[in-house]
Amino acid sequence: MSTPAVTPPTPPTPPSGTSPTPPRAARRDTSREHHGDVVVDPYEWLRDKADPAVVSHLEAENAYAEAVTADLQPLRDAIFEEIRSRTQETDLSVPVASGPWWYYSRSYEGSQYSVECRCPRVEGAPRPMPEAQAQVEGEQVLLDGNLEARGHDFFALGALSVSPDHRLLAYAVDTEGDERFALRVKDLTTGDVVDTAVREVGYGCVFSLDGRYLFYTRVDETWRPHQVWRHEVGGPTEADVLVHQEDDERFWMGLGSSRDDRWIMVGLGSKTTSEVMLLDAADPTGTPRVVAPRREGVEYDVEPGPDRLLIVHNADHVDSDLAWAPLDATSADQWQPLMASAPGERFQGVEAFDDVAVLSLRRDGLTALRVLDRDPSSGSGYGASHDLFFDEPVYSVGLGENPESATTALQVVFESMVTPRTVMDYDVRTREYTVLKRQPVLGGYDPSQYEQRREWATAADGTRVPVSIVHPAGATPDGTRPGMLAAYGSYELSSDPYFSVARLSLLQRGFVYAIAHVRGGGELGRRWYDDGKLLQKKNTFTDFVDCANHLVEAGWVHPNRLVAEGGSAGGLLIGAAVNLAPERFRAVHAAVPFVDALTTILDPSLPLTVVEWEEWGDPLHDPDVYAYMKSYSPYENVRDAAYPAVLATTSLNDTRVYFTEPAKWVARLREHTTSDPVERPVLLRTEMVAGHGGKSGRYDSWRQVAWEWAFLISQVGATEVEAAPVQDSTQIAR
Repeated sequence: MSTPAVTPPTPPTPPSGTSPTPPRAARRDTSREHHGDVVVDPYEWLRDKADPAVVSHLEAENAYAEAVTADLQPLRDAIFEEIRSRTQETDLSVPVASGPWWYYSRSYEGSQYSVECRCPRVEGAPRPMPEAQAQVEGEQVLLDGNLEARGHDFFALGALSVSPDHRLLAYAVDTEGDERFALRVKDLTTGDVVDTAVREVGYGCVFSLDGRYLFYTRVDETWRPHQVWRHEVGGPTEADVLVHQEDDERFWMGLGSSRDDRWIMVGLGSKTTSEVMLLDAADPTGTPRVVAPRREGVEYDVEPGPDRLLIVHNADHVDSDLAWAPLDATSADQWQPLMASAPGERFQGVEAFDDVAVLSLRRDGLTALRVLDRDPSSGSGYGASHDLFFDEPVYSVGLGENPESATTALQVVFESMVTPRTVMDYDVRTREYTVLKRQPVLGGYDPSQYEQRREWATAADGTRVPVSIVHPAGATPDGTRPGMLAAYGSYELSSDPYFSVARLSLLQRGFVYAIAHVRGGGELGRRWYDDGKLLQKKNTFTDFVDCANHLVEAGWVHPNRLVAEGGSAGGLLIGAAVNLAPERFRAVHAAVPFVDALTTILDPSLPLTVVEWEEWGDPLHDPDVYAYMKSYSPYENVRDAAYPAVLATTSLNDTRVYFTEPAKWVARLREHTTSDPVERPVLLRTEMVAGHGGKSGRYDSWRQVAWEWAFLISQVGATEVEAAPVQDSTQIAR
């Protein structure tokens, strides 16, 4: 179809009216050789953050990015204020019952972090649902993140666990962004911190049933959680006991507990194989029991119920089945079939309660929940089942916090691209919903002013790729609008539709916002993932370009007004896409981007490398994998071309994707792009105290989003807020 011409926006210029000169990284050639291929890399020296020359270069890049975009400060301020004005800053989460307490979180206007609280639970009294400003009788502050963060530029929690007797709180703190935590234990009776001995731990911690011991994980030199330790609360770390060590470098370790606190659970998993161990929480010095020894290619999850184990596994079917086993099971031979996935379904997990079990699955590219009724007369212990259905075209649904197994009212969380996050109770007997809280959106948010839809792009090989789209109501595909396309596409992680207050700043400027559900994610089952990994990885990138083409060819977006955004492995996608089709995008944002993938995956000493050989392949030992990765790794394939404007963002302390990767990529892009560097600049912005997720405080995060989106918005000339359409009140988009 024909599209009307739109004059490209005027690029930002510094206040002085002169264009600053971008930093030029020194070329210090280093070479590597694998499988007879010699690669000379001039920028590999940008790796040591202890090197003053490296830090100086990053600081120069930050200064350049600020100078080039200085005139965008009013737009950044406007976006930040829009996010803030639409957010109920003083707020209260839905209280969740656990034992003698109701647990909830508070936020306060002007505070960066949440405050964890609880109040007494009175037998027979309903759930307390106070107003956000209201005081709660008997309220006890468990942890104030603002106090914990005082004096630090970064703050994040890696664990927050209350002991089964509700007497102790264990929490793990990171103040650098490197995801290595200091473990602390607080006596909730006195408010005193009684244990700070354990440091440099991984995610998660679990108490023994009596609260005497605390279990935690440690990471190895490559940041892989590989050990579970037992620590006596208040005791020295020298007395801690190693409970389990995982020596297979492909395997990652997770730590948790069962709903009834009866079991301490250790999950071990590679990208294709898993194993679960259970330890009786009443016998914390005992030996963990393996539920079923690992078998190559078999993945399974375990949910301990009141009288049996429920197991989701792929031993017989690629999209998994549901089985049950006795509580003391030690072999897959004891698994008994309960429910098989139907065509188009992918079983993902199960949660057990006294009266029902709830299966989480994917169906037709969307999340879904299935409730199975308990039936003691059946061999499996379960009988009839029913699915929860919702009437919006795209959405996300899942179970919320349900810590007690005796409940008949399940907390369910629903949201879509137009419906704010909604927490509901679902009565499993009456099958009725009670809305407990819908995310407040201030300023008169009206969902009828926006429309959402699911469309399908056609890939070059004929595969149909789903695209979730939201846009201002009444918008027609006339080929004039600006658009943003986002995706991830790795690790079988799905980019499900979600509501975003920040996104309203795009929509009110006329944007069409789309999520490309490309291969490599998990949206359409295990084969969708398998078709976007290893030697099929390029499908992820070509799918993204095909989704971008669909938005333009269908008329939703003007061909010169499309921007794209992706983070981490999604940043790899962005880098690969602009190498494939630089002309398709006006500007891109690659956040903490994995753009030097081959260099990283060749080095087993780096975090995540060996763990991820089953995701990307092993180029160190396999020449075919090496050649394939070299053919798509963004840094390796930068070429002389008219690249879009590029913003790469990173953090100095990121453990998952080193800042080195975007720093090298930006240096090489500047060498090769034939675009006007003023009209389409290539920028690198590094947070000097942060990790993989960027800034940690909510206001700092909003400022960061405003900075990034102001750059993209300016590139497509959409800085002004459009007037909202007048809509028939009966046509509310759901």
